[in-house]
Amino acid sequence: MNEGWLALIQQAFGLLFSLDPEVWSIVSVSFSVSFAALLITLLPSMILGFVLAFGRFPGRWIITNLIQTLQSIPTVVIGLLVYLMLTRMGPLGDLRWLFTQKGMILGQMMICAPVLVAMSQAAFTSVDRRAWETSRTLGASWLKAIWTVCRELKVPLIMAIVAGFSRILTEVGCSMMVGGNIADVTRNIPTAIALETSKGDFAQAIALGLVLLILSLVLNFTLGTLRGKAEPRSH
Repeated sequence: MNEGWLALIQQAFGLLFSLDPEVWSIVSVSFSVSFAALLITLLPSMILGFVLAFGRFPGRWIITNLIQTLQSIPTVVIGLLVYLMLTRMGPLGDLRWLFTQKGMILGQMMICAPVLVAMSQAAFTSVDRRAWETSRTLGASWLKAIWTVCRELKVPLIMAIVAGFSRILTEVGCSMMVGGNIADVTRNIPTAIALETSKGDFAQAIALGLVLLILSLVLNFTLGTLRGKAEPRSH
């Protein structure tokens, strides 16, 4: 049994280091779709998080509770919602995005946004409001003042970005429903792992799992380094 597992792990590393076209096509689809969803969602989500943290307006608590609720919705339910929107009879059916990467990006945006908004709101709430007020008093524009606050919260905001990216990179429900798991088109890492495991092709599943594991280690090491630099040094 141990020899069998060692053989599988060797095959998995062989697939990665030999630059197997099928494996790296899956990795490419996964990262390109998730990066696109993150980049499109990032700025609006951060701005909304800032507004919810610093603003005082009617309905603010309703929006905050709605965002927190959206975080807990299973990705398969979001996938169902996006699927219904993109079908021919749906409101976005004319776009013909169903079973395409654009449809997957839309679904992942809906998954990522609540995470980014909630975590950025929490970060902005923790900052000293005087940083914002001082910037505005000195004549800084609205966006420049926000940038000043963001610089004070570099580590928490990067953690929010990493959390949002991890959430969409590893989700399977929405990608499976909206993308259809089409080889070389919409098959990403989580859907491929599910498929290959069901087929009994554990070597490819392990290879793709190793990609996620290595990414997780790199992100955690980077966050730890940033957190260490941000902490005041004791003399």
